[in-house]
This record gives sequence, C-alpha cells and structure tokens, in this order.
Amino acid sequence: MKPIRSLMFVPGHKASWIAKIPSFGADAIVLDLEDSVPQALKHEARATVAGAIPGHADGSSRLYVRTNRGVHTYDVDDLRAVVQPGLDGIFVSKAEDPTDLEILSRLIAEIEHGKGMAVGATRLIVPIETAQASQYAFELASHPRLDHLCAVSARGADLERNLGFTWTAEGAETLYHRSRAVIASRAAKKLFPIGGMWQDVHDAEGLRKQAKFNKQLGFTGEIVLHPSQVAVVNEVYSPSANEIDHYRGLIAAFSEAEKKGDGAVMYRGEHIDIAHVVTARTFLDLWNLS
Repeated sequence: MKPIRSLMFVPGHKASWIAKIPSFGADAIVLDLEDSVPQALKHEARATVAGAIPGHADGSSRLYVRTNRGVHTYDVDDLRAVVQPGLDGIFVSKAEDPTDLEILSRLIAEIEHGKGMAVGATRLIVPIETAQASQYAFELASHPRLDHLCAVSARGADLERNLGFTWTAEGAETLYHRSRAVIASRAAKKLFPIGGMWQDVHDAEGLRKQAKFNKQLGFTGEIVLHPSQVAVVNEVYSPSANEIDHYRGLIAAFSEAEKKGDGAVMYRGEHIDIAHVVTARTFLDLWNLS
C-alpha cells in the first residue's frame, strides 16, 4: 500500500464535479454525503454517488465515500447504496471509540456478504474529530479495517468546537493532537497517517507551510478541499531530488565503509551507521527508487 498524498473531498450532489475527478490529480477522492450536502439533497446525492462508483475504473485515484451518521448508528441506507465493487472504502463520520468502528464494520460486512464481495474489502479512513476519539486514537488505529488515521485541525470545525481551543495558522494548539495521531498510527502499524485541512483555498503558501510542518511531524498526506490545492500537497509529500540524492549517497558511502570493515562512517559531515541505512532504504523502497 502506498501513501495517500492528497485526499480531496467532492460534494456528493455535484455530478458535474464528480465527472471531473480524473482531472484533479488527487491520490484519493472522498465523495461526501455528509456535511457538504444540504439536507434536502441527501437522497439525490446518495443516488448520484452510488451510480458514479462503477464508472470509476480508470485508476486515477482511490475512491472513498463519507456516509452520514444517524442518531444511534451509521446510516444503513447510505452504506447499502455505496458499498459495492469499485469503492475503496468509507471515510468514517465522527467515530468516538472502538465500538463505533466495530458496529460500522459489522454493518459493512453484512452488505459485502450480501453482494458477494470479500468481507473486509471495504477499508476505513478514520478522522479524529473529538476529545473522546483522541483518547482512543491507538484503539481506533488498530481496527483491522482501518488503513489511515486522520488528524483534522481545521478552523472552526468539529475539533475546535469540541476541544475549545482557538485556532491559529501556526497550529501550536493542535500540535499534541496531531502528534498523538501519528504515534497511534505508527504504533498500530498503520504507516500512512493523514493531516489537514487548510480551508483558505486562495492561500497556497499557507497550505504549503502547514503541509511541510505536518510532514515533519510524520504525516504522509493531507486533506484538500479544492483542485487548486492538489498540486501543492502532492509536491510537498513527494520525495524531493535532494532527499533522493541524500539517501542514495548515504547507502553508497556506508557500502564502501563496510568493504573496509567499518560499521560507521562520516557522510556529508554526519555520523551514520546501519540504522541510517535502513531509514534510507525504507524511504527509497516506498517510492520504488531503490
């Protein structure tokens, strides 16, 4: 499995936008049935999204759907409509604890079985949107259906309201929240946590700055809200020429040192040993650059 560098939301009632998905360049698309769809258009959006899934076979991006959550559990009608061959998974709405994921997983399993699909084929992306979910980050990340944990930190959204912080562009108020999600993901062996999101679609530099910082924290991708944000995020989360050159040179320098019987060597002014080589090989292997 490869990282999702850019995870773009598309409102489920916008058929014309859905038709343009191959042109967006995003690694993954979330067709949204939840917050971005007006209540009066929910049924129409469900039918539009369900009908779009079979035609999404060009391989341009992975395809997920964010379904609604009802009063007591996840919207079963949404799930019945969208869980089908061609769908990569569900972007889970407001999961609070492992029980939520287990209930959702069982609902999906019943639908998969009824449609002749492999049980477990429909994967999950889970955003941490509340204080309770943050407390259960590791347990959520450990669910067998989950591929990606998200640490959302948007201005004025669910997390800010739930935690009561004041959002800033610098993001110090969500640093612990974001780092906790990265640690939980890695501890659960889910290696590609997703950050985001930058809501000012006209501020590409602000987006770039946030994405670079999230990458430093250990995230491997970012939620985006507009096609104009995709190229910036894909660039930030792709290997740079300097990184590739650094890691290839490091491996070569250590290989020469080993031939001389040394277990460590100075490389570009830094001490390196086998641990650094493993890091370099892991990075290059991920991007098929070895």
